[in-house]
Amino acid sequence: MGDLEKRLGICLCQRGRAGFALTDEGRSAISLHMGDLEKRLGICLCQRGRAGFALTDEGRAVLHASQTMLAAIEEFRTEVNQLHHQLRGELNIGIINNLVTQSHMHLTRALKSLSARGPGVRINISMTTPSEIELGVQDGHLHVGVVPLINPLSGLDYIQLYEEHSLLYCSREHPFFARADTDISEEELCRAEAVAPNYRLTAEAMERHHALNCSATASDREGIAFLILTGGYIGFLPDHFAAGWVAQGVMRPLHPARFCYDIPLNVVMRKGRRRNRVLECFLQALEDSRRG
Repeated sequence: MGDLEKRLGICLCQRGRAGFALTDEGRSAISLHMGDLEKRLGICLCQRGRAGFALTDEGRAVLHASQTMLAAIEEFRTEVNQLHHQLRGELNIGIINNLVTQSHMHLTRALKSLSARGPGVRINISMTTPSEIELGVQDGHLHVGVVPLINPLSGLDYIQLYEEHSLLYCSREHPFFARADTDISEEELCRAEAVAPNYRLTAEAMERHHALNCSATASDREGIAFLILTGGYIGFLPDHFAAGWVAQGVMRPLHPARFCYDIPLNVVMRKGRRRNRVLECFLQALEDSRRG
């Protein structure tokens, strides 16, 4: 956005802690450029009104074609980069959230190795959902991703990275915290207010959640932690993510031998992908870390 503002010589949006909002000049500039693009293409791309704008069917088709074009440009850049003796180019990687606390640190070590081997390599990390990561790898927007293995897609290759272990937690504010596990029956646990994720889970993880009284949901693990920390809910979290709160005496696991599950985390890539030196070096660094 900053580069575009410099090129146009105007301020397009106001930025702040609450986010950003388009200025009048920004709206006018975007409307002008959109109008010019519609004239050049000879089609209407979006419907405009007081409530904002919405893409037309033609607009959505143009957006899809643009994404395909950008993916083709990225493939062209990758091929050109192969001509250089020095490792250079980009690595676009999608990662699900809250993996940085994982003790294995395979991703961290692989990224460090790639940076050391290719100072000219630009690493772009996108933190998003598993579905968005798989879609990005399929359409070429992402070179590689890290996702839980739940429903493998036919057009992608999956390589297991490690398994993530999750336990059932309560916070210091919850009545269960001060009681020993032997004094808390499974029936009592299953009646307590619990929080469930509203993203995809393995069959084992779904079975564990179905046994609980899930009266709240969250879109990611951080959201689950927020609700657990209120003291009103119990919920599952990866043990590495909860470890900091456990060490501080803010959370504790409940019946860890019974209420737990593992989810395999995999590296995902597109099948039939063209050779990419940057990606191959990253994958080799991951393999070295796994064997290390």
